[in-house]
Amino acid sequence: MAPAYKRILLKVSGEALAGDNSFGIEPPFLQAIAKQIADVANTGVQIGVVVGGGNIFRGMAGAADGTDRVTADLMGMLGTMINALALSNAISRQGVKSKAFSAVTMPNVADTFTARAAKLALEDGFVVVLGGGIGNPFFTTDTASTLRAIELECDVVLKGTKVDGVYSADPMKNPDALRYDTVSYDEVIGKNLKVMDTAAFALARDNSMPIIVYALDDPGGLTGVLAGKTRSTLVSASN
Repeated sequence: MAPAYKRILLKVSGEALAGDNSFGIEPPFLQAIAKQIADVANTGVQIGVVVGGGNIFRGMAGAADGTDRVTADLMGMLGTMINALALSNAISRQGVKSKAFSAVTMPNVADTFTARAAKLALEDGFVVVLGGGIGNPFFTTDTASTLRAIELECDVVLKGTKVDGVYSADPMKNPDALRYDTVSYDEVIGKNLKVMDTAAFALARDNSMPIIVYALDDPGGLTGVLAGKTRSTLVSASN
C-alpha cells in the first residue's frame, strides 16, 4: 500500500527526549524516537523534524525568572540545536541518512536552514532535523513546525505529545475531559485548547495545513499514526 503522505513534518518536544528525567536527553527515548522516524523513512515518506528545547532550557520560564526575554529565547534556540544534533545522529545510526539544519547561523555546527536546501535534502532521501526554531525570539517551536511544514510543502504536521489527541481540558488533571477525534482550527483557537500555541494554529488555518496530534509513546508509533491505526486527533478546516 502506498503511503498516505509523501512528505510530513514531525514536531518532537524536548521533553520527549528527556524521557522519565526532568532534564537532558535519555538515550533509550532518543533511540526509540529515532527508530520510529527511520521506520517511516524506509517506506519512502520524506520527513522533516522540528525539535523543541524544553529539556535543555525553556525561554519563557527563563524570562519569568528575570532573564531578558530575547536572551532567554536565544538560549532556548541553542537548546533545540543540542537536541537536533542528537536526534539527527541517532537517526543516522538507524541506517537512514539525516542532516541537521539551524535557523540560527552557526556554520561549524549545522547547515543554515533555507527551504531550498532542505527540500533538496528531502528529495535526496535525507531526514532533515530542524533546530533553532524560526531564528527569532517570541516564537515557539510549535509555530516553527507549522511554518516549516508550509515552507517545505509538507502534506501534514504531526505533533507528538504525552496524550493521545486534543482534549477539552488537560486529561491528566481532569478525567472528565472530552477527547476529540476531529476538531476545526477555529474551535481549537476559540476554546483555547492548549496543544499548540494559537499562532501555530492560526498559521495552519490560513494555509490549510492539517495537524495530527497523537501520543508519542503509543506502541503503534509514527507508522501507526500515518496508517490511521493509532488514536489521534485531526485538526483541519472543519470537523
